[in-house]
Amino acid sequence: MTSCALCKANDATPFAVSPKSDELLLCPTCQMGVETGAQDEPRWQCLNEAIWSTEPAEQVVAWRVLKQLDAGWARDLLDIAYLEPEVLAWAEAGLPDDDAVVHRDVNGTVLQAGDTVTLIKALPVKGAGFTAKQGTAVRKISLEADNPEHISGRVEGQRIVILTKYVKKS
Repeated sequence: MTSCALCKANDATPFAVSPKSDELLLCPTCQMGVETGAQDEPRWQCLNEAIWSTEPAEQVVAWRVLKQLDAGWARDLLDIAYLEPEVLAWAEAGLPDDDAVVHRDVNGTVLQAGDTVTLIKALPVKGAGFTAKQGTAVRKISLEADNPEHISGRVEGQRIVILTKYVKKS
């Protein structure tokens, strides 16, 4: 059995730790968290051990996930963790560009163009004369490139701009 380098779950598959060609075994759940952005959940407490690993690829992945988490324990762990300078450079090289606009839903999940979101609140649509009801699914959203709080999508045949704080990813 192959086990995940982070959480020790079974059925792990190789994951390339960019920009190098090193691979690490990750379970599907950890791999999804690494690729799409992790949310603060008890499962990520496994990073307490992974950040101290002797395997540089494991340290890099743990550091990147901790950097994404918006939680006090993750920030505290990053403050005390030590990575060799070349390992830290590798970890930072794989992060998304800081200048890139990142759209997040009400739960902090990263949104991408084409995603489907659900409205968590009834929203009056100005100029259109209707209210978009709570629970309405908005498919194939577009991201506003200059504002991380705005997305757009079609509701009742109208293209509208929606604030990300009123949607959750489906």
